[in-house]
Amino acid sequence: MALTWLNPHVYLDTVLLLGSVANAQGPGLQWWFGAGAMLGSILWFCSLGFGAKLLRGFFARPASWRILDGGIAVTMVGLGVGLALGS
Repeated sequence: MALTWLNPHVYLDTVLLLGSVANAQGPGLQWWFGAGAMLGSILWFCSLGFGAKLLRGFFARPASWRILDGGIAVTMVGLGVGLALGS
């Protein structure tokens, strides 16, 4: 519970970031933006939970973790190169 409620990023993301973007949507559209953000959050976390359950058998093998780690490494190197080159 402390990890959730005492985490400052929860409040920064929710109040400042989403609040600022919602406020920029114009009159009457802020509530639609907020509803869409909540729906997106619900769908994301439900997908993570059910996806983890579905992929449990796949990730029981060490080779699957090596594939996942390799994909993450390629992604991070690509992002690093992109940032270094300014693109």
